[in-house]
Amino acid sequence: MDSKILRVGNNEVGSVHIGSNNPLVFIGGPCAIESREHTLYMAKEIKKICDELNIQWIFKSCYDKDCRSSKDSFHGIGKSEGLNILSMVRKKFKVPVVSDFSDPSWAKDTAEVCDLLQIPAYLCRQTTILKAAASTKKPIHLKKGQFMSPWNMKNSVKKLEKFGSKEIILTERGTFFGYNQLVNDMTAFPIMRKIGYPVCFDATHSIQLPTSMGNISGGQREFIPFLVRAACACGINALFMEVHNEPSKALSDSNTVLDIKYLKMILSEAKEIHELRLKLSEKNGEFNVHQ
Repeated sequence: MDSKILRVGNNEVGSVHIGSNNPLVFIGGPCAIESREHTLYMAKEIKKICDELNIQWIFKSCYDKDCRSSKDSFHGIGKSEGLNILSMVRKKFKVPVVSDFSDPSWAKDTAEVCDLLQIPAYLCRQTTILKAAASTKKPIHLKKGQFMSPWNMKNSVKKLEKFGSKEIILTERGTFFGYNQLVNDMTAFPIMRKIGYPVCFDATHSIQLPTSMGNISGGQREFIPFLVRAACACGINALFMEVHNEPSKALSDSNTVLDIKYLKMILSEAKEIHELRLKLSEKNGEFNVHQ
């Protein structure tokens, strides 16, 4: 088991503990902040489900989608307005919040609102981004790049540690498998856990078909439940999924976001598998098989 435990939040919203033998944590929300009304509605609906299942959660939504393929795509509501909306969610629902940031100069403002800073997968090796995130002293959600091996994530972690960060969660979100295709290697979870930090599975980006539709990405969201089951059995500490009440109308990642009507079922299964794995690990110990 990983020795470190990531603590996200404070006295205002409560602390969410990720790692070791702690319960599974959910990180989720709409891909992009679309409006104040929609964001608050989604937070309310997700909270209902997490409260019913007794699952700790962190609300995620982004104010700037710098990685969109087309200049005509929705790129976000903007830093100022977006952080103001995330602050509303945080105060109203007493839940920690997270957003990614794509420019080092945004780190300070983002950290003033967010309890967890997310580094986009395509920037996971970018030294200036890593340094800016670490300088905030906030916990960091580091996504594994689609081009990265799980063992090479230790290099990005070493950068973060050098810059003073000791609170990190590492996330698998699929690896390029030729053009316009991603695949998940489930050995990524035990490999990244050996780096010494909690691990997370990003289920909705893992079923993405990057830019397969010309100027937007397609997706195969029918495989989300199957991948979640496998990841939970392999020892994740947190589950990341982007959710929306009307996926076809989502302004970002409309082909991959999970319809919220399926969230309860998937989280319920994930929690049960996670708890069973912990029981088996306690009974039999962790696998340490060598030839």
